Amino acid sequence: MKILFITASILVILGIILFVAALASNNWDFAKLNSEKFQSNAYSILEDFQGISVNTDTADVRFVLSGDGVCKVECYEQKKMSHRVSAKNGTLEIALEDTRKWYDYITFFSFSSPKITVYLPQTQYAALNIKSDTGDVEIPNPFQFDSMDIDLSTGDVKCYASAAGLIKIKTSTGDILAESISADTLDLAVSTGKVQAKSITCQGNVSIQVSTGNATLTDVQCKNLRSDGSTGDLHLQGVVAAERFSIERSTGDVKLNRCDAAEIEIETDTGSVTGSLLTPKVFLAETDTGRVDVPKSTIGGRCQIETDTGNILITIP
Repeated sequence: MKILFITASILVILGIILFVAALASNNWDFAKLNSEKFQSNAYSILEDFQGISVNTDTADVRFVLSGDGVCKVECYEQKKMSHRVSAKNGTLEIALEDTRKWYDYITFFSFSSPKITVYLPQTQYAALNIKSDTGDVEIPNPFQFDSMDIDLSTGDVKCYASAAGLIKIKTSTGDILAESISADTLDLAVSTGKVQAKSITCQGNVSIQVSTGNATLTDVQCKNLRSDGSTGDLHLQGVVAAERFSIERSTGDVKLNRCDAAEIEIETDTGSVTGSLLTPKVFLAETDTGRVDVPKSTIGGRCQIETDTGNILITIP
């Protein structure tokens, strides 16, 4: 055992020495130790297009307003995982072409990540569709679209762009940030990630679906708000719906700060419902083992709150 331990220690020390020596010989540039070979490709698009479609895997996707009025796509990508870029039938298409063999999946070091930067000459476009796996997506202001559909796995999404129709963003373990945007309908869904929505205006409905992640909505105006979740908390601040709140949680808490809707329906299991509303309501509050403290009012819309072991504490300034 002693001999094996000494041998293993020597091998570890030799490995560290070789790694440091290799890093020093490359001027301490970790990227040069990549076992995956990367390359940079640029594509200029001269054809007109209205829609944008991106289908990738691990690449981060970012949109930038072009300074010279020309559409250009820059891809920093693996040699055997390059992207095909073209404009067909009025749509800018960016699609991954994976030509790897089985042995290409065996890698030792990877200090780089693929990136796609799309330079757009205009600010308004038709449909935007993005499908990716682990890559992040950022869509800045002042871009506007007719609709947006973003589907990721573990990537994060930052959306500052508005849409005339539906904005649909779905991730699994990634986070979603939507800020300072307007849309007809907003649909945000995560599993274990978190959702943040700030300064949102929707003519239609807002839907927030989470599993174990938290969701925070600040200064949101919409027609109806619907939110489903399991163990994640829901924080609402300055959220106003013209018609209805419909909120359901399992073990997560629901916190309201100066929020309102014509009708409110909230249901939790072990989570508490606390906070403040803007206008009087007729409260129908019921809990099994929790505490109930709500204003006594005979005017206003219906506010039905049900919990099992959670508290119900609501005030109206």
